[in-house]
Amino acid sequence: MPLADTPLDENESDILERFRQQYGLPDLQQATEWLLKSEIRIRACEITGRNRALYPVEKNST
Repeated sequence: MPLADTPLDENESDILERFRQQYGLPDLQQATEWLLKSEIRIRACEITGRNRALYPVEKNST
């Protein structure tokens, strides 16, 4: 389930659709998530010089 709704114009939707088909992703949400995570990993490596794991942080229930 997406945490945010991102409005896309027609050009952006077309680009994402081609990307989705190329990588066999099930929908545009998955394509958007894949691209964002990829970009975050690249930028995090540039900042820290190391690869970092990306995963959701769970709140403690205590």
